[in-house]
Amino acid sequence: MLEDRDYMRQPVYHRPYLSLTVALLVANAIVFLVECALSSNPLRLLPDNPFFYNYFALSLDGLAHGFVWQLLTYQFMHSSLLHIFLNCWAIYVFGRVMEDALGPGKFLVLYFSSGVIGGLLQMLGALVWPGHFGTAVVGASAAALGLVAGFAALYPEQELTMLLFFVVPVNLRAKYLLWGTAGLSLFCILFPTSTLTRLMGGNIAHAAHLGGMLTGIVFVRQFIQGRGLWPPWGAAAARPGAPHEFVTTRASKGKFWQSAAGKPDEELSTDEFVKSEVDPILDKISAHGIQSLTAREREILEKARSKMVKR
Repeated sequence: MLEDRDYMRQPVYHRPYLSLTVALLVANAIVFLVECALSSNPLRLLPDNPFFYNYFALSLDGLAHGFVWQLLTYQFMHSSLLHIFLNCWAIYVFGRVMEDALGPGKFLVLYFSSGVIGGLLQMLGALVWPGHFGTAVVGASAAALGLVAGFAALYPEQELTMLLFFVVPVNLRAKYLLWGTAGLSLFCILFPTSTLTRLMGGNIAHAAHLGGMLTGIVFVRQFIQGRGLWPPWGAAAARPGAPHEFVTTRASKGKFWQSAAGKPDEELSTDEFVKSEVDPILDKISAHGIQSLTAREREILEKARSKMVKR
């Protein structure tokens, strides 16, 4: 039965017993507590152990000595309680949605690749501009912003409510949140001595943030949706692989779907409808995931479900 297929059930991916989002939050918290416990003054919750920073924080010197693991370990280290709180909040809010949308494997690839590429971009900046990018880097910000960017690429028109300064609620669409965050990072990279950059703090890895966001966009658009990098967001154009055209008439029944054979779906038997209309969509889901479907393709699946129930 069509309704028994995994494609026809929501959510598409069922979280494992232990959510990977929760596992990442727990791992970040444990590492932070260990850092604090081994610091010179554990009660301050400000990690300052030189061993951790020399071997596990990301730095040009560490990479030059072959400490390539720093590209992963730096993502679990944080410099303060506020630092880890902000990153864990972003991971919690956007990670749950992205884990359900992508499944556990692709979710982890998105998360860690955003952190790694963000870290590499920061190190590239340290080579070109050592006075501004030369310090060691810690934090899950690049990975977290990769999740934010991936969410905005999947759901650009989704409205979000953000608390400005943790007090003032601001409603904005996901794509505007991404553009604003990316624009702010780029501004701080280009104008490191500006008043705005100084107000934000001098130890923020803006290049890593930007690298994480770019990775999130590329990953979702290229490897999840297969749409290329820069199609217009929110456009009504069908994604690659859309099997049929949507036809609107002024007939008494309003809208109907035209099959590949040129007949309205009402004239097709259930088996013909599934074969000509539904199977190409299921092939698309298998190749690109259910998030790649257009609204009209989802409507075809709902109509197919209804046909199977009435059968």
